[in-house]
Amino acid sequence: MLSHAEENYLKAMFHLTTMAESSNETGTNALASYLDVTPATVNDMLKKLKEKDLVSYEKYRKITLTQKGKDYAVDIVRRHRLWETFLYEKLDFSWDEVHEVAEQLEHIKSKKLIEQLEKFLDYPVTDPHGDPIPNAKGKIKYQKRKTLAEIPIGSICKLVAVKDTSASFLQYAMKIGLGLSSTIEILNRHEFDGSIEIKVNKSRSTVSLKFAENLFVV
Repeated sequence: MLSHAEENYLKAMFHLTTMAESSNETGTNALASYLDVTPATVNDMLKKLKEKDLVSYEKYRKITLTQKGKDYAVDIVRRHRLWETFLYEKLDFSWDEVHEVAEQLEHIKSKKLIEQLEKFLDYPVTDPHGDPIPNAKGKIKYQKRKTLAEIPIGSICKLVAVKDTSASFLQYAMKIGLGLSSTIEILNRHEFDGSIEIKVNKSRSTVSLKFAENLFVV
């Protein structure tokens, strides 16, 4: 049985290696920054996870999840995203409210509960932020997508997911009229700072490069 902290570390490693795309490893400093803890704290936890054969790790080297660790991480992500979907679809939570509550609910380990939750939701494939939900066998179906920052001027695209799920980011997105499936037209890009002029539902906005890099579109 894993502790909540151990589960959080495995989930964080899964997210970091998934975001890296070209690599299945991450570093101690990246993990510390992601979890907002010190590298020393990370090293202590990694020793525990290594003893349980959940990570492959040597001090000052990159960290990878073992197959056992990846299986655990995917299961945690599955629980989290199903709970987010339940909160959003059935309890009228907004997409900026679900993450924090799902962080608590994801640690409930009843397999039957998660199976029944998935059935009750009619087997959803994505969560309220557009992220794929692993199925019962741990398979994840990823969609080919680009960030808004990569889309050329004059193009029209559709928002399918967000990289940043923080409440402040999602609230800002809603403020300028964005939600999943929103149609976005790229009007202009400013060379000076990379900011982008967009049109959403006939409303024009200028967003930062950082903001654009956190929106996934097709």
